Amino acid sequence: MRLPYRSIALGVVAIAFSALLFQRAQAGGSHYFAPVTDPVVKEECGSCHLAFPPSMLPAGSWQRMMGDLKNHFGDDASVDAATAAHITDYLVANAGDTGGRRYGDKLLRGTSTTNAPLRITELSRWLREHREVSAREWQHKDVRSKANCVACHAAAERGYYDD
Repeated sequence: MRLPYRSIALGVVAIAFSALLFQRAQAGGSHYFAPVTDPVVKEECGSCHLAFPPSMLPAGSWQRMMGDLKNHFGDDASVDAATAAHITDYLVANAGDTGGRRYGDKLLRGTSTTNAPLRITELSRWLREHREVSAREWQHKDVRSKANCVACHAAAERGYYDD
């Protein structure tokens, strides 16, 4: 009995390729970062800015940031100790180098997790992705800040950061 090796090989390749595409589609593409789902984190962080997906930074960055909320990028974002602990636990558990690895690996690639910046906008991959945005565009009245993701990424609150 002769097996149709060529047909079997083509079938296996087709199935593998389909599985790869399906996995990517499930994750939302290459610019998907699971959004914040915790209501406390959404409320506290999202009251001033987009509640950034925890997978965009490593755990160490979130811990350093949460440890100095009095100096949160020029603002005092202090919360009570229990709330701070809750938010820190959530961010660390879903950080790009821990629970959120599935999504954060692509953004954190090449970043030292022990010496990562506190600003997502200072990550080398973020800088590379945004290198074509002119200084004039960052100053536009609807943008005003590199941290204002929703100005250009309409679905950022749902985790989609495609162009």
